Amino acid sequence: MIWHITKRELYDNLNSLRFALTTVLLFVLMLINAIIHVQEHPERMKKYRDATTASVNTLRSRTDLFSVAQEGPGNLYKKPSPFYFCEEGGDIFLTNYVYGATTVQIDNNLRAFWSLYYPGAFPNVFNIRPDTVKVDWGFVIGYVLSLITILFTFDSISGERERGTLRLMLSNSVPRHTVLMGKFLGALASISVPFTLAILMNLSVIYVSKDVDLGADAWIRLVIIFSIAILYLCLFIALGLLVSSSVQNSVTSLVILLLTWCVFVIFIPSTVPSIASGFSTNPMTYDEYFKRRHQNIKELKEEYVTLSQETRGFPDKKIQIDSEYVAKGTEQEERLSQEHLMQQIAQVQLARSVTRISPVTLMQHLLEVFAGTGFERHQQFLENVQHYTSEYREFIIDMDRADPDSLHIIGVREGMSQQPVNPESIPIFEDKLSLSRDFNATAIALFLLILFFVVLMSGAYLRFISIEI
Repeated sequence: MIWHITKRELYDNLNSLRFALTTVLLFVLMLINAIIHVQEHPERMKKYRDATTASVNTLRSRTDLFSVAQEGPGNLYKKPSPFYFCEEGGDIFLTNYVYGATTVQIDNNLRAFWSLYYPGAFPNVFNIRPDTVKVDWGFVIGYVLSLITILFTFDSISGERERGTLRLMLSNSVPRHTVLMGKFLGALASISVPFTLAILMNLSVIYVSKDVDLGADAWIRLVIIFSIAILYLCLFIALGLLVSSSVQNSVTSLVILLLTWCVFVIFIPSTVPSIASGFSTNPMTYDEYFKRRHQNIKELKEEYVTLSQETRGFPDKKIQIDSEYVAKGTEQEERLSQEHLMQQIAQVQLARSVTRISPVTLMQHLLEVFAGTGFERHQQFLENVQHYTSEYREFIIDMDRADPDSLHIIGVREGMSQQPVNPESIPIFEDKLSLSRDFNATAIALFLLILFFVVLMSGAYLRFISIEI
């Protein structure tokens, strides 16, 4: 019986104008998405390869251990995701590199080792054009598909009641849960068919172009992203059935659904984070950051000058003092930079947490993670950077320890190994994605999205079995 109701719903929808318009709209949007990505992705990859090649060549041009330790690996770059067509994730507002440099001059002949700095991204400084909507999968699924779902379900129950066909159907001893499930599956099939075909066309254009490398891991991620889209679609179908079961006519159902859509899809994601930020502690501004940094360097220099005066005539003691202040200056720089970074991350996490009541925010968060873009991807990049930093510094210590003639005093040229360093042995930064980490990062968002669907579907069921025909 479920199959017969599903088939009838599907047949009615396939012969409707809204199905034809949905199919055309999805195909046009997905085609635009594919064409833009095929044009932009090769340029992003070229910039990334050129930057990383220059950084690696500079690093491997250093042949003595002190230069390797003091100058560091230079800038570390985030690898562009091949899935920008799925979810752009606001990457334009996230820096694509970490700046590593030696900037603290302790004395005329003494500098701190390289430190990590996390620059901001200010796209509006270089682009005065008005912002445009990114036609990625996240936009199509989050906004267009959810609105289409409302238009397919607003009259599922209320329309049957108005026409009197619901009374006729239930008079034939058809269980109400069978009717509800048939309508759910019919709506799901009606919307999934054009959506799936549009996605296949989109992926075909991208795959045929050969400009985007999609390996086995990429296809696994695409299957996960598609599954998330279907779950999101089911959520709005359940919402449509709930409202349609709760009102007497289709017009009222449509108005309520459109208002609900505006609140949870438009208003909450765009407005609530701004309101929440007003109640949070603002992170350190760049002016405050540089003032504190200048003050720290000034105090460090004063301490060093005082102690270095006591080492005149004691070269061994001076080497020890120099090494101590190189380490202190490096640690001081990185601690301040890390504090600034953590304050920024905390504010972003607060804004993201308060928008979890919006299904579209949850869905976009899930898409960002598995597409390798957005804030979670940026955090993973920073973790990769910090892991590489530890590996790089361990390499320097191990190389110094391997030289029996070294004084093993890191930070001063005279105290470190004088043996030449094989450039090929220096660790190179690799920015990698971890699918297992992505699942851990999305556990809460995925649970909440499933919970929303279960609650709405349960509400639709309870409401439908209790209405009087």
